Amino acid sequence: MISTPLSAQQATIKIDILRQVGEIDRNIYGVFMEPIRNSMDGLLYNPEHPLANEHGFRSDYIEAARELQLTNMRWPGGNYTASYNWQDGIGPKEDRPVRRELAWNVLDRNHVGTDEWLQLASDMGVESSICINGGTGTLDDARYWIEYVNSPVGSYYADLRAKYGHEEPYNVKYWHLGNEVDGEPWQVAYKSVEDYVKFAKEAAKIMLYVNRGCRTCTQPVFIAMGSSWVVHNGEPGEWETWNWHVLDEMVDEPNVEYIAIHRYWGGFNEGPEVFLGDWAEHFDDYITTTKNQIQIAKEKNHVREKPFYIAFTEWSPRGGGTHLGTLAAALHLNLFLRHADAVKRSNYTMFTGMLAHNREGQSYKTPFFYMYKLFSTNSHGKSLDVYLDCGTFDGKEYKNIPYLDVSSVYDENEKTLVINVVNRNMEEAVTTQIISDTGNFKGNATASEINSKDITTRYNYEEKDLYLPVTSTFRARGDTFTYTFPPHSYTQIRVAMDVP
Repeated sequence: MISTPLSAQQATIKIDILRQVGEIDRNIYGVFMEPIRNSMDGLLYNPEHPLANEHGFRSDYIEAARELQLTNMRWPGGNYTASYNWQDGIGPKEDRPVRRELAWNVLDRNHVGTDEWLQLASDMGVESSICINGGTGTLDDARYWIEYVNSPVGSYYADLRAKYGHEEPYNVKYWHLGNEVDGEPWQVAYKSVEDYVKFAKEAAKIMLYVNRGCRTCTQPVFIAMGSSWVVHNGEPGEWETWNWHVLDEMVDEPNVEYIAIHRYWGGFNEGPEVFLGDWAEHFDDYITTTKNQIQIAKEKNHVREKPFYIAFTEWSPRGGGTHLGTLAAALHLNLFLRHADAVKRSNYTMFTGMLAHNREGQSYKTPFFYMYKLFSTNSHGKSLDVYLDCGTFDGKEYKNIPYLDVSSVYDENEKTLVINVVNRNMEEAVTTQIISDTGNFKGNATASEINSKDITTRYNYEEKDLYLPVTSTFRARGDTFTYTFPPHSYTQIRVAMDVP
């Protein structure tokens, strides 16, 4: 994206449906779920709750997942996986052991195990992606888990699955090779990069071998764990070095097709220039660096045609539950769309955060939910390389940051263009000329706006009916129209295209 200085009140966006970044993988609209304290067993899973479905899961959350058209859920962690024994969570619930859970310092009664997680995913209408124990776990733990989940009956763990009520394999395709294993300050049984690569390569091999002779079995695709230690408590990590070593050693491994990266967006208390400016630029650098490392590793290892992508498997902005947090989340999704050639999966942390709830436990939809829904239900197809000419501002670390943050998507089947715009100017609207370089705008355009007068106050249950997007329509003819983006707003414009 190109940005050049103009006054903050005027801007130009040029869009050419032929300048395509790449196909948008709908797996960017995924979620991450981990049993942090009572977030699973107590909140999401609560058979005694009046909204519980027949499987014990909250139907309001299930309905939210389907409304958002979520595609995948990464489970069961998270730091939780580093000491998790999956065999504790199968069989009759009354026979399952209560364990001292090490990541979150609670007693885990293991009432939500493999079969329950997979039932939850089915209820939500999403695909599962399972994270193995890369800490205390062994190769046999990984081997037996995929046998339990994916093998046809006739072997010990597949027969055990059938005994516990699910004769057919679950056919889970995506498997994460551990979680945040470089996190020495916070992670149980962390590994050096050399030890991790040795473990991950052998885990992928042994898991692939389990069903390699089975023509009807789902063969696994693996997600290697990149570094999650960018900065921890002020101490920088060597994330670029870790990621390069993992990529150089694993980019040519059979069925390893992703590197997972994690980053949590900070700076909420440092003002919008840092929170919406510096952090967006930092994330762009983070993704771009990883993307370039993938390309270099593919060339170096002579696998330039092999599919290998970024899976951003944990993300969320600090300041969630506020309008600034919602704008930051929209910036995340714009980034994923602009990097659609490289970012093929993402998982928002956590699924239960898709809804807010009051002190009485009543859930409700916030502007964050509606913002995410605009992306997840409308931003499909080809990501476009947008030209942007607008005013800029300075953060603490980065200079000349565009006030407008833009992504654009073209659906070739529907011949519909979607434009997502975050106006990071906190004081002034930005009147923008939007130009199509190929084809004309056609008919009525629809604009959906999410905004708030108070950008830092937390959302609340009493105002839930006020949180729907403000929607308007206007005529869009020819190759140009003008739209004014209000200060501190997220706007999505959808318009049909007349393409020669």
